[in-house]
Amino acid sequence: MIAIVMNERDLFIVFGSPINPLNGAGHMNQIKNLGWRVTFAGLGINLALGILYTWSIFKESISASIKAGDGLFNWSPAALNDPYAVCCLVFAFTMIFAGRLQDRISPRITAVIGAILTSAGLILISFSTLWISWIMGFGILTGMGLGFGYASATPPAIKWFPPAKTGMIAGIVVAGFGLASVYIAPLGVFLINGFGLSRAMLIFGLAFLIIVSVLARFLVNPPRGYVHPATPKPTTKSVAGIIDHTPGEMMKTNAFYKLWVIFCIASGAGLMIISGVAGMAKQGMGDAAWLVVALMAVGNASGRVAAGMLSDHIGRANTLFIILIFQAFVIFSLLFITPGQIILLVVAATLIGFNYGTNLSLFPSATKDFFGLKNFGVNYGLVFSAWGVGGFIFPRVSQMILAQTQSPKIAYILASVLLLGSAILALMTKAPSAEAEKNSFMGVALPGEN
Repeated sequence: MIAIVMNERDLFIVFGSPINPLNGAGHMNQIKNLGWRVTFAGLGINLALGILYTWSIFKESISASIKAGDGLFNWSPAALNDPYAVCCLVFAFTMIFAGRLQDRISPRITAVIGAILTSAGLILISFSTLWISWIMGFGILTGMGLGFGYASATPPAIKWFPPAKTGMIAGIVVAGFGLASVYIAPLGVFLINGFGLSRAMLIFGLAFLIIVSVLARFLVNPPRGYVHPATPKPTTKSVAGIIDHTPGEMMKTNAFYKLWVIFCIASGAGLMIISGVAGMAKQGMGDAAWLVVALMAVGNASGRVAAGMLSDHIGRANTLFIILIFQAFVIFSLLFITPGQIILLVVAATLIGFNYGTNLSLFPSATKDFFGLKNFGVNYGLVFSAWGVGGFIFPRVSQMILAQTQSPKIAYILASVLLLGSAILALMTKAPSAEAEKNSFMGVALPGEN
């Protein structure tokens, strides 16, 4: 017989008599299998959400229209990254509300809302070439949709696994977002060449709605009070106290602000390169520029998994330090790579993608480690707002520098310096329990941290 145990958050199908699914080894195996199903459903959703990282392909099509003077896209060259920048900003701040919805109601509902909003945004821009329409469609609607979809995928997956696997599971789930350009980039080029940019957006919008809605049905949180059997038992009150930070409590800690600043710089520097990599590659590779976008995506996805696993062993702060130093070095190296040096450009793009991707597994893992699982969705939404601010500022400023100087070199130098500063800050970032042993953010011990 099949017994269904269900409440407003959780759905379990357990073979046998209707008993608590947490009791018994056989039922525990069912829960383990469900955890991996949730993980790969989240991976699939992120494979669709990764359309954001293919913006440089869409931007090149818009740029070509502007240069050709065909009257379709009458945009200022300095405004080419505006829809992308707005999308990043809206995406990030939507994560705060979407994360709370995921925590309190259901990751399944959150994902479906994301599918509807993203599809609506892509369909809207398929009917207009106006700058304001792309701001509304790609920037706001699609940005909101990506926020809801992204918030639905990672939290339920990591809740099914012990702390020792947090980095690995987060890395696997978010790898889909980074890997998406491997197929979206060539597919986008194919659709744009065959049907035009507008119809390509319509096709993407309809496909997104169907795929994400289907995968959403596999997302489910574990039951309340579930603790994976491999989870170490807390031995002190201070360790247990780390688990339950509310958003307000989190925002009173030094750790939150340090994580936020590091995330803003690290993500902004990476997104600055991602948003323009197709243009850099097109000068030397022509229509094959999508290959660089795809290889960057491979690096992006592998960086998420590799950094997640590494940080499980050496710690989040140490991993961040290594990655930030490496990212600064690679971006600085772009000053000496010309468009004709295709192999060097491909290697640099892949490494930048790898380093950027590490952020998307390290920061959710650090948020969970520092502030716990109960409010993880909304807490990570607040931390993730740094990604949006960085994604808004860095690509916009770099595009302005490029329009004024006809060269991105100043932007590369600024990004490299900021990354080095972030690496130092990463070594100074401690969990709130460690912070409590020192001074608080304002020099006074924080409530609950004595």
